[in-house]
Amino acid sequence: MFDFSPYQWLSFDCYGTLIDWETGILGYLRPLLQSRGCTASDAEILNLYSEFEPQEQAGHYRSYREVLASLVRDFARELHFQVTDDEANGLAESIRDWQPFADTVAGLRRLHSRYKLAILSNIDDDLFAYTAPKLEVPFDAVVTAQQVRSYKPALNNFEALLRRCPVSRDRLLHVAESSYHDVVPAHSLGITTVWVNRRQGRKAAATKLVATTPDVEVRDIAGLAELLAGPRT
Repeated sequence: MFDFSPYQWLSFDCYGTLIDWETGILGYLRPLLQSRGCTASDAEILNLYSEFEPQEQAGHYRSYREVLASLVRDFARELHFQVTDDEANGLAESIRDWQPFADTVAGLRRLHSRYKLAILSNIDDDLFAYTAPKLEVPFDAVVTAQQVRSYKPALNNFEALLRRCPVSRDRLLHVAESSYHDVVPAHSLGITTVWVNRRQGRKAAATKLVATTPDVEVRDIAGLAELLAGPRT
């Protein structure tokens, strides 16, 4: 059994870990593609997204709004249709409607009773402001890509997290769904990781799939809360 007793802070990736971003992505892109006569499956859309996003986040920093608009244009170019500026910008605005996974809020509430909580997210501050009220717990630190001007898996983001959390790295547990964005870079800095395996064998994903060995694996945030906060009484 893994010993969780040393940990005082939990940091979370947000979109994909706490927020059901694949449903949000598909909820915007699927109707747009269908309106142009594109018959791409959900799996094809997600796999294209996982290719385009790292390309758009590479190089000189741009806001996540700009990244998402460029990503919509990537779909248009790949699938041979045209989009307006409003349609390209609409994916970012759709984040207003992206919802937490069913297990997220209750799990966070239980964890908040025992731990300091942080967010480490590839997002803009104003876009996270759409999401924060849906999570229903206060976070003791929030580190966004906009604040540090880089995107995970850049180590700069994790180093900023370590500076922001007033605790040594051996007291910090990083929780995330993406091995590519989170588990691999966190491990490289000696941060203990929990992989939230929401995929459960599904091959299609909006993030690149890379092999890694997390310190702990759970199915969801409810499962993490069971391990860290104990069973419900």
